[in-house]
Amino acid sequence: MGNSGAVIGPMQFHSPQREWLIRCTLVLVCAGFWYSQLNLFSFPLLTFAWLIDGGWRRFHEAIRLPLVQAIFVLCALLFIGLSWSENVPDGRMKWLKYFVLLIFIPFYLLLNKQRLPWALGGLATGYASVLALGIYQWLAVVGGQGVPLLGMSYLSFSAMLGAGVIVAVSFACMSQSFKLQLYLGIVALLLMLVQFHQNARALLLATLISVTLLIFLRYKLALKRMFGIVLFLTVAVTIFAWSSPAFEDRLMLLKNDIALLHQGNYHSSLGYRLAMWDVGVHAILSRPLTGYGTGMPEHYFEQAIVTYKSGLYRDLPEFQKTSHFHNDWVEIGVHIGMPGMLTLIFLFWGWYRLFKTHQLIFLGVGLLSYLFLAGLTDTFLIFSRTPILLLIITGIAVSWRQSAT
Repeated sequence: MGNSGAVIGPMQFHSPQREWLIRCTLVLVCAGFWYSQLNLFSFPLLTFAWLIDGGWRRFHEAIRLPLVQAIFVLCALLFIGLSWSENVPDGRMKWLKYFVLLIFIPFYLLLNKQRLPWALGGLATGYASVLALGIYQWLAVVGGQGVPLLGMSYLSFSAMLGAGVIVAVSFACMSQSFKLQLYLGIVALLLMLVQFHQNARALLLATLISVTLLIFLRYKLALKRMFGIVLFLTVAVTIFAWSSPAFEDRLMLLKNDIALLHQGNYHSSLGYRLAMWDVGVHAILSRPLTGYGTGMPEHYFEQAIVTYKSGLYRDLPEFQKTSHFHNDWVEIGVHIGMPGMLTLIFLFWGWYRLFKTHQLIFLGVGLLSYLFLAGLTDTFLIFSRTPILLLIITGIAVSWRQSAT
């Protein structure tokens, strides 16, 4: 992906200075997005770097991509949805995180063969640093979870680990080198071991299902090899589960959650999610074409539970503060109805098509199945860091393929 020459106008830079600024910006974004406060500086800087690189002249390259089109449609619908939402006095603005997806455009257009190593180096450095901090927290602190130094909860850290597992397994499936497959397999197992010691059981399950799907796709015509790898993975997972106090605790919590449900008590992780999905689906069916307006899901939930099903869920905010609907599809459906949910389908399709066009099918299937499965139990698309990580991986992988042709 070549870039055009100097930009005419007041933002014109001497070419070497401009190039160094762009490369340093790519490193900063890829290595530093884990620290949310830094993004307030690095994301505007990325946009500025794109503009001085002649970004608008190459904007047509991005807008032709279905993924970018879907991001624009989603953001446009959310913006329009403000017109029929109520004025929520407490100012909850989680929906703005969907607009972070737009960062893919300048990032993707800035990448080329010369800048790719800088972006990849920044991503690898940042990922390794966060991983080291997370492992230290796990080993040095009894029951340590997440990365407190960066404000990362166990959910965000587990999501990062799962993405790393998927990337390693995907590239192992793409490789023809047994030695590289072995190395990547070891990396995936080590990341999975750390993930087993985090409390995010749904994200762990999404990782395991996605890895199994990748193995099936890679070895579906070599059944003996596939069964051998699945058997090895099963043994490894059993050992990881047996050696993980966190996994044992979450399993006991699941049993307790089910027992509470049988008593009609929704004050549990599972019960809370089931209640929220029940209310959310009711909201979507009530207003399928428009939803309740951008920014309204939390407000709607707290209003609806007072009377819905005779107030069965009315005391849930005492158990946990209302934040979101713990499901990507229900969340966007309450915001902007079926059009929003259809746009999510368009987003997944466009994302997969980008991978398929550049012969990255394994990576596409792995990441998107992980994104879909994780989004069934949480609002994965508005996790503060995970969508950025997946978009950066996408941009780097596509640019790598383009530079290799």
